[in-house]
Amino acid sequence: MKNCFSAADEADEALWAAFVSSHGLLHDYVGELPTPEDCRDCRPNAMGWWSPIENGPMFTGQYLVGLCHKARRTGDARDAERCRRLAEGLLLCAEVPETPGMICRGVGSDGRCHYPLGSTDQTLPWFEGLDAFLRSGLCAEGLRKRIVARLVEIGNALKRTGWRMPCDGKFSSEFRGEMKDDSLPFRGATAYLFVLRALADATGDGTWRSLYRTARDETYPGLSLTRLEVCECGYRIDTEDAGFKMEPHLFWIYTPASLALRELANREEEPMAAAKFRAGLDKGAVAASRFVLTAKDYPNTSEHPFKYANWRQGWIWRPQSTQKEAEAVAGDGNPEVLGTRKELERRTMTAPLAAAVICACAGRNAAEIAAAVTHYDYSTPSLCEFFLAPLAVELVAAAKGARHCLAPSIPMW
Repeated sequence: MKNCFSAADEADEALWAAFVSSHGLLHDYVGELPTPEDCRDCRPNAMGWWSPIENGPMFTGQYLVGLCHKARRTGDARDAERCRRLAEGLLLCAEVPETPGMICRGVGSDGRCHYPLGSTDQTLPWFEGLDAFLRSGLCAEGLRKRIVARLVEIGNALKRTGWRMPCDGKFSSEFRGEMKDDSLPFRGATAYLFVLRALADATGDGTWRSLYRTARDETYPGLSLTRLEVCECGYRIDTEDAGFKMEPHLFWIYTPASLALRELANREEEPMAAAKFRAGLDKGAVAASRFVLTAKDYPNTSEHPFKYANWRQGWIWRPQSTQKEAEAVAGDGNPEVLGTRKELERRTMTAPLAAAVICACAGRNAAEIAAAVTHYDYSTPSLCEFFLAPLAVELVAAAKGARHCLAPSIPMW
């Protein structure tokens, strides 16, 4: 029987063998990369949804958080070098856009082309990955200065926009989503507070720290709760909107929020505030824990073909001049061409592993997490989203302070 660390190693090797690009970014899946012409014409759509580069910084940033923990735990020079490569990939996502503050979703075939629309989902993990690398002790001084300068540049640009996410290219005068006042309060509160705290810690600038304190204690727009109190509620405060059903199929977009809340709890100097942050983590773990063991439903086979990689044939393209038109195009797929493998993996791999990360952020449910991450044959997934498995393992290990053996009463650790 493999243990959690060997399972995480297996996942790491599968990721680096197939999904980590030469530019240090995770591809959603193995497939034909968009060309400069595709990105210019917004094929398959202006967000880059459904392409192999849809979630470059979102997935890479989170994976880097876990890999930094692993590199510190193992002391392995190869793990440290992999962290550096991922950090360089994240920097690239801020370097190629022309619009200040824009974090692109990834780069296409020429290593620079990118889609014009980003999102908070991409920007928050970009900050999280680089923040983790800065704090890991693995970052050489020259690279540290580059990262801090880029963090400040992006932070200042977002501050000027009112924390709206700027777009690029033909949409450069527009924004897509807000970090400060997201329509989903838990995501908005955790993202905004984390970015302010990360900037304060990276720079030592008291201005960012003052902004963080003010934002923490001010009332969230439209609610009678402060941002701190929103965080204390846990992620389920966002499910109170009857039109938003996120459990468990949208857990994967809540792992960055949980990572942000974990850091806020760990870094908060005021005991009362830290306790409220931790309460939010605990509530999230209690709610998510029942989904972790659905990992057993994954068949550990690649028998069903991953037709979803046929993104050129699977989506009906037409020109887009507005974001709503782009969203409409993104919804116009041919299920016969695209197949069902992606849905299978999202349901039986991504959802339980994302639930495992939410639990791991609270340092809870080690036995369930162990059962989940050791279930998978990591040579079989077509989606890269099993990066969540080594992330969950390293978060639990960090919470326990272990180096060689974790939770000895649980054999799989």
